[in-house]
Amino acid sequence: MILAALDQLRHLKRRKLWTPTLALGRRGEDLAHRYLHRQGYIVVARNYRPASGDAEADIVAWDRDTLVIVEVKSREHGEYGPPERAIGPEKRAHMARVAREFAARGSTPWDHVRFDVVTVLFTDPPEVHLYRGN
Repeated sequence: MILAALDQLRHLKRRKLWTPTLALGRRGEDLAHRYLHRQGYIVVARNYRPASGDAEADIVAWDRDTLVIVEVKSREHGEYGPPERAIGPEKRAHMARVAREFAARGSTPWDHVRFDVVTVLFTDPPEVHLYRGN
């Protein structure tokens, strides 16, 4: 209950400083972070950009011995389809680029890398879904 109230206050502050779309996306990332933590993931980075700067991972985490690159997709409502449909080939290529660099930095074998998607639909209460291995 307290965390939800703090999330709401943080979101209201961001809406004053950022565009509504950016603020909503960051709120979705906050909810996804908390959800993954409850699922046992250890989040090690948020909004991670490799040295090349040409890609970004919303969340980088460990799920036991697996490095997980997580894309978070948020929507105010499902009117235009489910959020996960917004992940196309270009986004997948960006996620792979981030994964290759992050895995190489930590000498993580490629067979210990996975791509997950977390969707957040801002209903009351928000719906959060995890899709492993996408």
